[in-house]
Amino acid sequence: MTPMLDMTKTDLRSVNTTLQAAARRQANEAYEILNPRGAHALACGLDGPLSVTIKGSTGYYCAGMNKDATVTVEGSAGPGVAENMMSGMVTIEGDASQYAGATGHGGLLNIKGNASSRCGISMKGIDIVVHGNIGHMSAFMAQKGNLVVLGDAGEALGDSLYEARLFVRGSVKSLGADCTEKEMRPEHLEILAKLLEQAGADAKPEEFKRYGSARKLYNFNIDHASEY
Repeated sequence: MTPMLDMTKTDLRSVNTTLQAAARRQANEAYEILNPRGAHALACGLDGPLSVTIKGSTGYYCAGMNKDATVTVEGSAGPGVAENMMSGMVTIEGDASQYAGATGHGGLLNIKGNASSRCGISMKGIDIVVHGNIGHMSAFMAQKGNLVVLGDAGEALGDSLYEARLFVRGSVKSLGADCTEKEMRPEHLEILAKLLEQAGADAKPEEFKRYGSARKLYNFNIDHASEY
């Protein structure tokens, strides 16, 4: 029987302590969190194989610093979901607020709805799939990893981008400094196909455009000063 933690009866600290202890002992168990009621920093710091299903929406920094665990939010998530994620998988069935997946180093963040501004800011190896749209300044200073958007992207996509790859199926309102459209080569189609399959996304790799760094801002150049 799946252990259930009801947050009308158990406080946030106790819920997180229970989940973290199970993760540390490599329990590979499944937990359900009932009545989260927008709790902040829920299911954070999980450092082992664990499956957590949150039956409702959460506040900020849900599943932060996740490592190896699988966390599913059956609702929407507040700012900073999966912030600094290392590995594992975090799925948001609804929408995600701003800076989803910020500074993430690895794993897959799968957002079934829309993501707000600054999605994937400073990402460092995480893969993010957004089934809907993303807001402005997404992938700002993104260093490594893949951001896949099935819908549209807002203003200043990929501003000050490093080596992350951005794939967008819909329209892009504007590109940020040093971000440019790039050729979609066979290896990119392969990467994209794998991510779409992992995320259960109904789309074909050939429908997307790829964006990346023009590499003009890696080192300061007076001729490009107006672009900084």
